[in-house]
Amino acid sequence: MSTQDFLVEIGTEELPPKALLSLSNAFATGVGSGLKEQNLTYGQIKPFATPRRLALVVTDLCEKQEDRQVEKYGPAIKAAFDESGAPTPAALGFAKSCGVDVKTLQSSPKDGVEKLVFRSSQAGRATQTLIPAIVNSALDALPIPKRMRWGTARTEFVRPVHWVIMLFGEDLVSTSILGVNTDRFSIGHRFHHNEKISISSPSAYEDQLTSPGFVVADFDKRKRMIRELVVEQATTLNAKPVINDKLLDEVTSLVEYPVALTGNFEESFLEVPQEVLVSAMETHQKYFCLVDKNDALMPHFIAVSNIASSDPDQVVSGNERVIRPRLADARFFFETDKKQVLEELLVDLKKIVFQESLGSVYEKSFRVAQLSAAIAKDLGINEEYCRRAAVLSKCDLATSMVSEFADLQGLMGYYYARNDGEPDEVAIAISEQYLPRFSGDKLPDSDVGAVLAIADKMDTIAGLFAIGQPPTGSKDPFALRRSAIGVLRILVERKLNLDLLNCIKVAVEGFGFLQPQDGVAHEVFDFMLERFRTWYQEDGISSEIFQSVHALKPTIPLDFHYRILAVHHFNSLEQAKSLSAANKRVSNILDKTAADDSCNELNVELLVEDAEKTLAENLSLIMLDVAPMFDKRDYTEGLEVLSRLKEDVDSFFDSVLVMCDDDALRANRIALLQQLRDLFLKVADISFLCQS
Repeated sequence: MSTQDFLVEIGTEELPPKALLSLSNAFATGVGSGLKEQNLTYGQIKPFATPRRLALVVTDLCEKQEDRQVEKYGPAIKAAFDESGAPTPAALGFAKSCGVDVKTLQSSPKDGVEKLVFRSSQAGRATQTLIPAIVNSALDALPIPKRMRWGTARTEFVRPVHWVIMLFGEDLVSTSILGVNTDRFSIGHRFHHNEKISISSPSAYEDQLTSPGFVVADFDKRKRMIRELVVEQATTLNAKPVINDKLLDEVTSLVEYPVALTGNFEESFLEVPQEVLVSAMETHQKYFCLVDKNDALMPHFIAVSNIASSDPDQVVSGNERVIRPRLADARFFFETDKKQVLEELLVDLKKIVFQESLGSVYEKSFRVAQLSAAIAKDLGINEEYCRRAAVLSKCDLATSMVSEFADLQGLMGYYYARNDGEPDEVAIAISEQYLPRFSGDKLPDSDVGAVLAIADKMDTIAGLFAIGQPPTGSKDPFALRRSAIGVLRILVERKLNLDLLNCIKVAVEGFGFLQPQDGVAHEVFDFMLERFRTWYQEDGISSEIFQSVHALKPTIPLDFHYRILAVHHFNSLEQAKSLSAANKRVSNILDKTAADDSCNELNVELLVEDAEKTLAENLSLIMLDVAPMFDKRDYTEGLEVLSRLKEDVDSFFDSVLVMCDDDALRANRIALLQQLRDLFLKVADISFLCQS
């Protein structure tokens, strides 16, 4: 079948830079899905995105759908004709619905019944007739939080649309998209070539925009260009550029023809904490910072302009004039804030609402302090440092610096605490309190920081559960799932032996003024343990393994983790399948007999069969072997030792009738199986590993 390349471009006013890439990817995904739904084959989809356009080229798109055979089944033959062979109303009605005479219908078996069937060949529709609806559906499905209207029309989109290109091969696809009639004209760079460009074909689109249009339409290509230009500029100063991926994406979304220029600022500004200057340049001005070989900030920056100016010095000078007041403000805030010690700002936290039902940040600080002290006591960490760090942890929210640079909260608390002469342990903990901020983020390095981070997150989780606002479905406005995983990561990866349930109970007690329901602590505990499921799934550990440990609900996350690793290893052993099936069988027996037979102590004198004698003897010996292993949480080795019981267990079930008529023998055998089951339950309920 013949194919053509297809081009669609939506020309707009400046698109939101932080959303550009996601909009572009979603557009490509939507069009691809639409083509597949219509059974239109194609080679690949290449997206393009600039501040003023969303576009894509589909290569080797078929010119029409494949012809297909259509089968439509009607009534059963018995119901379609009477005894004389004349068609019944059912047959006549079916034929009429197909637009044919009854005589042209055929019969065919369907679901074991011979039925009337109408067969016809349906010609495939032309791609050009299907494309407009596919594009419109993809645009309607874009992740746009709030759409705009413009002019007098009721059309809505992320930004006003000024032109639309739609070419199939060299032919124009005439239609209306978002209230704009399609054409073959794009528009070049707003300053360098703000003129129409007639696109000859989809394959020529990218090159024609580049020249004469001064537009690098390929997002990834433009991103690589910017990185190379920034590195090139930095090299001339013997410097290393700080290229933040998030910033790089945003800058790429702001320019169509990137030009990198180096600017400078006064060295005196370097007296301000490096992070402050970086925030001012990256967040507010979208500049790339430069550091020396020791990673110390240098008094230079690189700006990426959207204009190839004939007088670049003027552009540089303009950027320098813009950044200087920002840095001056930062220095002023820093010097002003240092005149007041952090503790004096506590009272200002009363004015900052944490959550309407949970009170102010001031109240949260003291709840976290109480919880931090309790956690520190359990872990053997300095309680006073933990309590002090918690009390001061939110004070920087009341500073001028954080009011202006919100992303510096915690970090500025560290600098101000150091300035106030607080212990290093306290200052460092304040800077680490929000870690980890996102998936894969670093954890607190210090013990006090780890305690503070746990306490801060647990207070938030417990509080929101206490007022009946846990996450629901996909809604998690306070990012409680992320916080819960953060707590678990800290406890497991830093090997902190904390009883999570006890910690939660203390956290809930901090909300006594709310009179939380009795089950809140266990509700929070269950919520947090469930976060482990996703964690382990991402590590390739099956849900059955997770469930085997989860069934026991160990309250210490580190202990939970060791059990998971042990069961994961055990499940790879050749004995695992048999032993898990045996545990399943034992579990079923015990469940059925719980009400009828009390499992008394095992009486060796009532062991009659050789198989039960052998199992009892070896079980007794192995119990002695694994006890110290389990005490040390060496569950992996313990389960390996238990795996030696496979042949004994198999032999027992092959030759011993558990549910015999003799009450004493039956009860004794059940007691033996109870011992076996209890021993495995020291680690996990491995019956979950048995799928059958």
